[in-house]
This record gives sequence, structure tokens and C-alpha cells, in this order.
Amino acid sequence: MKKKTTIYDIAQELGVTVSTVSRALSGFPAISKATRQAVIAAAARLNYSPNKLASALKSGKTFIVGVIVPSVEAHFFATIIHNIEEGLKDSGYRIILFQSKESLANEIRGVKTLLEAQVDGILASMSLETNDVAHFQEIVAQNKPLIIFDRVNQEINVPTITLNDFRAGYMATEHLIKQGYRNIAFVTTTHQVKIFNDRLNGYKEALKKHNLKVNEHHIILGGLSINDGRFGAGQLLQTLPKPDAIIAGDDFTALGVIKELQEAGEVPPKIGVIGFANETFSAYITPSLSTIDQHPSQMGAACAEMFLKMVSQQNPYENIGNVVIEPTLIPRASTTKLQESESLID
Repeated sequence: MKKKTTIYDIAQELGVTVSTVSRALSGFPAISKATRQAVIAAAARLNYSPNKLASALKSGKTFIVGVIVPSVEAHFFATIIHNIEEGLKDSGYRIILFQSKESLANEIRGVKTLLEAQVDGILASMSLETNDVAHFQEIVAQNKPLIIFDRVNQEINVPTITLNDFRAGYMATEHLIKQGYRNIAFVTTTHQVKIFNDRLNGYKEALKKHNLKVNEHHIILGGLSINDGRFGAGQLLQTLPKPDAIIAGDDFTALGVIKELQEAGEVPPKIGVIGFANETFSAYITPSLSTIDQHPSQMGAACAEMFLKMVSQQNPYENIGNVVIEPTLIPRASTTKLQESESLID
């Protein structure tokens, strides 16, 4: 049987110390880029396969990070995951992904599963149902890094990476006002998740600033989906005064709103529609959907950077602050009254 290649073989091949090889393979920051590349190339040439279990037992690290998201179907979360992976790979970390599917029970099970897998830390965006954070407290109790991104809960004191969601709600509303809309409605979720409350508060503040009254009948609380968007728009079309613009809780909800308005003969921008997240489809439907870009690439990169800082410290929570990302308005045909209305493609 052919002898398995070890780090000693790589060290002999390159004429360097075993510790240099070990540090290069584990992404140790003090190793130069040239040395790291030489070690990686030699490892590939010699068919080196690291013994992860032995390494974990020796170092106390698995170089695996758990990531929990509500769903990978949304381009927003998929982009965050991609950028977390990109930000961690050069340091030797890999991720295990768990989807909560907007369920607290699934989220609790995910945390338990990841801790049993001995991950070195967890990055999580909370489900819509999350109103109890005891399962996340267990991660902190084990002195492992925990970062909450996008959807956060103020009951747990850990580092967060979020959008300025109040500003996002304000920005969406003010854009509609500047386009000439006055009876602006909001279709969002009943769940008391901070980001959605912040957006709703931003909406109310923008109306107040521009001397427009908040009509509680124009605030529809339900879920976040295409079907919820259709239902919310249907409800709003029956209110008096009928809204002339609708803000949707996310782009999927906004798509449902547009579908319902089209069937009622109220194709945007006749009634303006704007969403959140800048999902891939939003630029390609007709009329194209105005939206708020939440910069998931920045969010994912910030998650990776913060984790690497936390894991390098004896106390991962020492001198770690929160990151707030500013939103960007992406105006498109669905709210641009100056453009001619287009027909929605089925």
C-alpha cells in the first residue's frame, strides 16, 4: 500500500519546517502569500489529504463555520452565503449550511446540529417565528463566535451586521412621494421582526415629514410571499381612498402585488410598487420593479471579516462592534410616473 503523504513530506519537498507547512495549510496570517501558494501547490502535487479529525483534536478547531438562513431560494441570502464562503476560504474555513424555512423549531434544531458538529462558530439570520433566543445563548455560553446578520433580536447581546432598515423604509416612501404619490400603502409581515418594524417606522416618519397622514387601513400585515402580496393588494383595492402606491415587505411580495394590480387593470406605475432586496428577477419583470438594494455582498463579506476577528481572540466578544450597512434606492419603471406603463409578462 502506498504511504499516505504527510506534512513532513511536504516540508522535506520544499525545504521548510513542518510548522511552516502546518501554518500555511491552516491559513495562518503571518505566513506570506508566496509561501502559502508554494505549500498548497506541493500538497496538490503530492496528493496530500489532511487528517481533519487529528487536526481538530490537536488544535481544538474544526475550521468549520455554521450558517443559518431562512431560505437559500432568495437571491439575497444566496449572495450573503457566497460572500461568507469567499471571505473565509483563504483562512481554511468551510461552512455547513442550515435552512430554518422561517420556523423557530427548525432554527433550534439547526443550532443543536451545528454545535454537535463542533463548528467553530455560527452566523445566523433569524426566522420570522423567532421570539425566543435561548438556543442562541448556548453558542455564547460555549464561548464560540455568534454573529447575527440581517434579521436580529435585541434580547441577545452579540455582534450584528444589519441594514439601516429605518432608512430603507424612509427612502422607499420618500421616493414615492417625490414621484407624486400621496396615498401610500404598506404590505408587510405580522411577525415582530426588528427589520420589518424599522422599515414600517421609516415609512411612517417619511409620511409625517411630508405632512401626509398615516392611514392604518393602508397597512396590511400578513406574510412575505407572492401570494401574500396578491392578497394584500386585493385588500387595498377595496379601501377608500384607494392607495396610489404600495410598498411591499420584500420583492417576492411586490411581485404578487404587481400581479394582482395587473389583473385589476391598475398596472404600475398607475399604482406605484416598490420592494426590498433587489432580487434578480426585479430588473426583468415588466414593468421592472423599483426596489431597495440591501447590499448582500457587503453583508456577507462583513460577516466573514467579523468572524475571523472574533475567532482570533481568546474572548471572541471583546472589542467587537456592530456593522450597519446603508441601503441604496434602485428606481425602475414600477414607480416612475414619467414613463409609460408597460404590460406585465405572464
